[in-house]
Amino acid sequence: MSSRIRTDLAIEAEPLFRSKPSHPESLPGLRCREETRRGFSVSTVEVLDERGEAAVGKPKGRYITLELGALLRREENSFAEACALLAEELRSLLHLPDISSILVAGLGNRDITPDAVGPIAVDNLMVTRHLRSALPEYFGSFRSVCGLCSGVLGTTGIESGEIIAAVCRKVKPAAVIAVDALASRCTERLCRTVQLSDTGIVPGSGVGNARLALNEETLGVPVIAVGVPTVVDAATLAYDLIKDSGLEIDASQLASGAGLIVTPRDIDKNVRDISKLIGYGLNMALHDDLSIEDIDMFLS
Repeated sequence: MSSRIRTDLAIEAEPLFRSKPSHPESLPGLRCREETRRGFSVSTVEVLDERGEAAVGKPKGRYITLELGALLRREENSFAEACALLAEELRSLLHLPDISSILVAGLGNRDITPDAVGPIAVDNLMVTRHLRSALPEYFGSFRSVCGLCSGVLGTTGIESGEIIAAVCRKVKPAAVIAVDALASRCTERLCRTVQLSDTGIVPGSGVGNARLALNEETLGVPVIAVGVPTVVDAATLAYDLIKDSGLEIDASQLASGAGLIVTPRDIDKNVRDISKLIGYGLNMALHDDLSIEDIDMFLS
């Protein structure tokens, strides 16, 4: 049944999902830790070697998961704190000098709500590359940032990876930040979890439609992935519910759910909210000393 488990979150890989991440000694090739920062739970999974890769099905690297339930509960100042936390974690992965330029790629299909996280996040991005050259007296202190919504193969006829690679050759960014929708194995994590990783991303993998990988090998620069789970595979959800109940699993019956995807009924609002959070967090990470009000003014 393990082949039927579909999740893009490292923290939900089977060995971690069924054990305590705070006890990594039982998980060879992995280093895990959990902490609370700014009122939110932060889990870090480091895949150290081939044993870790085999255990979680992820390439070597660091995977940071932010649990943002307080944001959806509308706790006081939660949006600003979540943006600041996201910015801190992004900076820890980027390691770039202030003068370095960044390309932010919003992956996905704007016309399909659960897949629109990337494009809507770019809508909330402060793009400054053109302003630095046109108005250096006002924007010379800002980092050079450009945004791209690459669309999907079905509407453009071009792989997202091919488009982004071509733009990288022209713009020559120091790094790429790719924002995309993901799949989770828990409905509780949908639109309230953000995963950051320094290993790149494979667009479409969450819904079983994997495309060209976006990583340092394919683009020639470091790629930071920012992902939000918006869907759960129906077969994976059924598998976990049956297993947790202690009942016997009949894999042949679960096969009938193959291809079905579950998403919340309020997905429209949730995607707008979490995409705005990502956009604002990116702005705080890429430009120094910005407040929520500063970003609101720039984007208005």
